[in-house]
Amino acid sequence: MNLKSSSPPVRPARRVEHKIITGILDGTFPPGSALPNERQLAEALGVARPPLRETLHRLAAEGWLTIAHGKPTVVNDYWEKGGMGLLSTLARYIDVLPHGFVVHLLAVRSRLLPVIAELAVKRAPDDVLAFLDQAESLEDNAQAFAAFDWQLQLFMAGKTGNPIYKLMLNDFSGLFATLAAAYFAIPMARNASRNYYRVLAAAIQAEGSQVETVVRDAMEESVAIWEKVAVSD
Repeated sequence: MNLKSSSPPVRPARRVEHKIITGILDGTFPPGSALPNERQLAEALGVARPPLRETLHRLAAEGWLTIAHGKPTVVNDYWEKGGMGLLSTLARYIDVLPHGFVVHLLAVRSRLLPVIAELAVKRAPDDVLAFLDQAESLEDNAQAFAAFDWQLQLFMAGKTGNPIYKLMLNDFSGLFATLAAAYFAIPMARNASRNYYRVLAAAIQAEGSQVETVVRDAMEESVAIWEKVAVSD
């Protein structure tokens, strides 16, 4: 599937980031390997050393690199060393993500969102229903569905009474924004989501007894749709 391009940006800091992150993701800089020294890397990228140094330290803070004074900068296994902060960086390089990353990400959502929805409906069923009513007037295009679906997730997280859920979703925002644009470009995905919103509303009206199941089934269906289309492409 053709997703957002990760062509090299013009700004020096972004150019440094692009070279290093794409190199890590495509295997040019495998885990455990050392980057060229600061002078060599600055010359190769055509950037000054201050923005290079700043970017390297930011990437180290996210878990991509290990920097030790007087030693080479080493590439980490980001699966092991990375934290939630690197998700916002990964959103800019979604077309070079390792195989299976998107499915893993969607699988996490399929575990997290049912719990969020269940708590939200227990605390504020009428508010969630009122939000879902907007789905009936959605335009049949990827942009409208992507915006609504993400706002629904954030809205429900805000209604749980636990602010940590919203903080967790915020970490996924960049990746899901990019994924949603591609996912909802698929007519089958829009149809499945429109049906999901209606079934969820019906479950809430039936005193919410099946909310968690409805949301989990919808999330698992979204994974299946993505896998089917990704394989066909």
